[in-house]
Amino acid sequence: MKPNVAAAKEALAHLDIEKSDSAIKAKSRDFFWYSPVLKTRLDHVTADFVVAPRSEAEVIEVLKICYAHDVPVTTRGAGTGNYGQAMPLEGGCVMHLHHMNAVKEVHPGRVIVEPGCLLKDLDAHCIAHSGQEIRMFSSTWATATIGGFIAGGSGGVGSCTWGSLRDLGNIIRLRVVTMEEEPRLLEFRGEELARVSHAYGTNGIITEIEMPLAPAYDWVELFVAFDDFTPAMEFAEELANEDGILIKLATVFEAPIAHEYFQRVKPHVEPGTHLVALMVAPHSMDGFDTFTARRPASKVIYRSDDNDWDRSPGRIFEYGWNHTTLRALKVDPSITYLQVRYGFPQHKELIEKMRAEFSPEVLQHLEVLRENGKVMFAGLSLVKFTSEDRLDEIVRLHEDAGAMIFNPHRYTLEEGGRQTVDDRQLRFKQEADPKGLLNPGKMISWDDPEWDYAAMYAYPKLQAVE
Repeated sequence: MKPNVAAAKEALAHLDIEKSDSAIKAKSRDFFWYSPVLKTRLDHVTADFVVAPRSEAEVIEVLKICYAHDVPVTTRGAGTGNYGQAMPLEGGCVMHLHHMNAVKEVHPGRVIVEPGCLLKDLDAHCIAHSGQEIRMFSSTWATATIGGFIAGGSGGVGSCTWGSLRDLGNIIRLRVVTMEEEPRLLEFRGEELARVSHAYGTNGIITEIEMPLAPAYDWVELFVAFDDFTPAMEFAEELANEDGILIKLATVFEAPIAHEYFQRVKPHVEPGTHLVALMVAPHSMDGFDTFTARRPASKVIYRSDDNDWDRSPGRIFEYGWNHTTLRALKVDPSITYLQVRYGFPQHKELIEKMRAEFSPEVLQHLEVLRENGKVMFAGLSLVKFTSEDRLDEIVRLHEDAGAMIFNPHRYTLEEGGRQTVDDRQLRFKQEADPKGLLNPGKMISWDDPEWDYAAMYAYPKLQAVE
């Protein structure tokens, strides 16, 4: 197929089409540059044009016109993803959904919203109209969209209580448009949600979302300091296992992360301070104070409801998840990261083993995560990058030890996820995107039906640009 970009752009000229070359380039990029590997491969990638539909009907029009002219379409929200999910590898059209940002309905326990709504705006609307909030969100809450979170995210703030996005009940319903000669509108629930959630927009465009809500609280945000790493890790785990204490975040930072990379925290910690960041519901603070008093190794150095710092640290969740990497990058551009699953019940043993093997080259940043009712840890480890070969070796040694890596230095679904082909997503792409025009290059199994785990890291599109 040879795309006729000019014809598609002309047919869509009555819509909101970006005319500035610099803006087209900016809207063709996400946060892929967190990875020095992806920065080498993707820095040159740019769409031919950007269109911003204002309604589901306009989404259908864009997909129909681009299908007729064989033009690839890559959908994006705010572009805060770190895997290159929203990078238009084959050029063509970037469909920007920022206009589709309406909160349509709020009900007890659920909300119906368009995909371009910012997470912070969704929370604000739900709190104002019902006293409820979304269960979980990425640390890019202030800038990321709900559609981008579902299409490219896996969990975040709130996962210590509610688990991951893929867990049953954490997405109620998705409305999806296919890319065919005559695009179809489909609604997915239950088992069918896995066909399009965390699929990078490779097999359908999400135009409406129904998500569960929880009671909103004025969360008390805290930093708790420790002289040793193991008590800090155990503190976070044990707190998450206290059924009567409601939390929304429990994050562990190995020393010297807090001192080296958290500029507003630095005056209050030493280089050897290991830190735990928390969000605790106000009605649980009596329980939390009792819990802390029983653990003399812990020292609360900051709490948002009783702040005596000269300079506020800001929102605590903006130190966790991948904001940790962002803060480190601002101080040391050689820093990158890995995403690690430390599964129950070997989680602590594995963490200690990796720490003994790699620290300080790899520093432990842990997020408490609940999986199948068990508290475990997701690692967003900070890595001092020296070479791609060494990075690959660190990945291999983690995997050899039994720690699963969700590799943020690979932009395909298979390599950045569970290192396997998701047949549900592949089969739906065959049905919903017969020309393979949706976000091409992100699903290896579409381009290479013989691909399997043995081919990991060998996909041709991952070769460096000369």
